[in-house]
Amino acid sequence: MSGIRLTAPYLDTDADQLSFTLGRPAREALAVRDLTVGGLDVQLRLLGASHQVFAGPVRETVACLPGVEGGLPDSAQQEFGDWSYHFSARVEHFTAARFSEQVALIRSRSDASPETGLYGAFPGSAEAVTALTVERHGDGLGWRTWHTYPQSRQIVATHTRLEAR
Repeated sequence: MSGIRLTAPYLDTDADQLSFTLGRPAREALAVRDLTVGGLDVQLRLLGASHQVFAGPVRETVACLPGVEGGLPDSAQQEFGDWSYHFSARVEHFTAARFSEQVALIRSRSDASPETGLYGAFPGSAEAVTALTVERHGDGLGWRTWHTYPQSRQIVATHTRLEAR
């Protein structure tokens, strides 16, 4: 899948503006992909302020949200009935050349997963990208997301696992 060229500007311009929440309702999305992975309905949602993933009982939002302080946890865990949820995030800083290489890898990885991924490039820079991929993981599923910030050459990478207990 080639990425979606978005027309809306991105609202978050630095990794520190992102926050992590569970259980939020759907926000206005720039692009949506509905799929089924491991028997669970999954919805990947690309936002102007980053992303949402709805999978089974989970509603994960990583975004710049009004009234919510920025800053992502290194990790988070929660039980949802018969499901165990594990989230992790990391922020990496790169040199200009290395940043471009990493964004190219993210786009390539997303292109290699057309049935299970979604990514968009924001106007103003081909390196301003939000990408999401999902895959079967043991008795559940896992998803990865990347948020790239050309101004600061930061990439936020998240990894989530949702496993049957």
